[in-house]
Amino acid sequence: MSYRAPVSDHQFIMQNVVGFEAVAATERFSEATPDTTDAILTEAGRMCEEVLAPLNRNGDLEPARLENGVVRSSKGFAEGYGAIKDGGWISLAADPEYGGMGLPATLTSVVNEMMSSACLSLQLCPFLTQGNIEALEHHASDALKATYLPKLVSGEWSGTMNLTEPQAGSDVGALSSKAVPNGDGTYAISGQKIFITWGDNDFTSNVCHLVLARLPDGAPGTKGISLFMVPKFLPDENGEAGVANTLGVVSLEHKLGIHGSPTAVMQYDNATGWLVGEENKGMAAMFTMMNNARLGVGCEGVGVGEGAYQQALAYALERKQGRTPVENGTGTIIEHADVRRMLATMRAELFAARSMTLACAVALDMGRATGEADWMARAAFLTPLAKAFGSDTGMKVAEMGVQIHGGMGFIEETGAAQFSRDARITAIYEGTNGIQSMDLVGRKLMDGGEAAGALLDEVEAHAEQARATRPRMAGLVWDATETLREATEWMVEQKDMNERFAGSVPFLAAFARVLGAHFHLKAACAEGGEGDGPRAKLARFYINRLLPEHEALLAHAKAGASDLYAITTEDLDA
Repeated sequence: MSYRAPVSDHQFIMQNVVGFEAVAATERFSEATPDTTDAILTEAGRMCEEVLAPLNRNGDLEPARLENGVVRSSKGFAEGYGAIKDGGWISLAADPEYGGMGLPATLTSVVNEMMSSACLSLQLCPFLTQGNIEALEHHASDALKATYLPKLVSGEWSGTMNLTEPQAGSDVGALSSKAVPNGDGTYAISGQKIFITWGDNDFTSNVCHLVLARLPDGAPGTKGISLFMVPKFLPDENGEAGVANTLGVVSLEHKLGIHGSPTAVMQYDNATGWLVGEENKGMAAMFTMMNNARLGVGCEGVGVGEGAYQQALAYALERKQGRTPVENGTGTIIEHADVRRMLATMRAELFAARSMTLACAVALDMGRATGEADWMARAAFLTPLAKAFGSDTGMKVAEMGVQIHGGMGFIEETGAAQFSRDARITAIYEGTNGIQSMDLVGRKLMDGGEAAGALLDEVEAHAEQARATRPRMAGLVWDATETLREATEWMVEQKDMNERFAGSVPFLAAFARVLGAHFHLKAACAEGGEGDGPRAKLARFYINRLLPEHEALLAHAKAGASDLYAITTEDLDA
């Protein structure tokens, strides 16, 4: 299968669905003109098609390996990374002061999604570097910025984030890594970190680790955690990679998927590090990195789903099996109703999830460009939705891709299973999707539902406008939005947070369902007229067949917690 970057779909969504023109109209992002944007996406798409996509299968079959303490990357990955670095794809949104382009994060989201479609295992390396850059831009001292940002922005050095420890996963406050002042402005960092994506490589001259650790007087829990820059090689007087630091890769994890991406167990033995931000404020600095990573992971899920969809579609157009109901048809399995249903579902879900991630990115850009609280609140509210819905969609679409292949999908040689295995991590990365849903009904409703209500108002206003040309679809979207509004108000009324948490996952799924219908309706309207163009057909499929799921999901969401805890641990083990 030849991968085709979905540049035209991104262009359509940016122009007609998520309002990217407002971003380009701001003073900060005035250079993101339509011509510039189209040129960037076209060139990025070409790089993904011609350079990265051919590496995807090899990364799965010939995983990264550890040899005498040194990571050896999959064949071709060094050249693929070189294309990413030389094309400037790491630094689209980075500060121009340090060599970045200063372009909107929306463009970074699009490029990252396409790179994920082509080769997720390799994309994870520049993706983590982008997060490293973001954290340093916001929290590091000028001296640290001057030393590290030019190298990270150029891609000469790569970056990681080190949170998790064997005993401290989602409960980051349970970490035991220590940081002891050396008396010269540096710190001695000791401890072990696990699940470190691209903890080492053989194609950048330095690897810069952002490490969470506790100072001697640090309070227990997250309030006593600080963030440190701990490089593989200590910068010399010229800012180049110098002598080796006292850290290393202990082992690489054997994983379900993303085999080309080395996931390292890192050991720090009095390694030299520098404080990033203020003492005991490490979580605030790390969350700058994590919040953007959550949007990015949603894009990764959509990206892997796109790859799975393209392969499944190509297979369905060629595979002949049984008698099909289409008179004078080709006899291929795409003519079977259930295969057609799965492909339509895959395509419709990807459009909705892609629109969700780009809507979140646009809100982030508008917040940065204008400083307006409403945009910032919208970006914050959409982040858990983009992450969870994007990654859930990727898993769902990739699983359907295996099903469309039938028995051949279960055979590794076809490559269909790789998409499913690779997509699975995205629902776990950067806070599991259960944590995202708890964040949605918890922190993101602490404003009394104001941000959610503003979003729902917008959906209903568009549905009212759309009644003139798409009356039936518009009516269904408006009705679903009202049902969702009632459920949102119910959530806000629950003072016992566990009542919210018990239904948080179906609530997030229902919210995503309604927003997905809104995006599809906008697409259908943008196509113009009352006819049946491809966008309108896909919108009708989504709104008629998938949107109704929101009612059952909301019934689940409002069921509360009592029946869950009525089932005892003994009952579960009966």
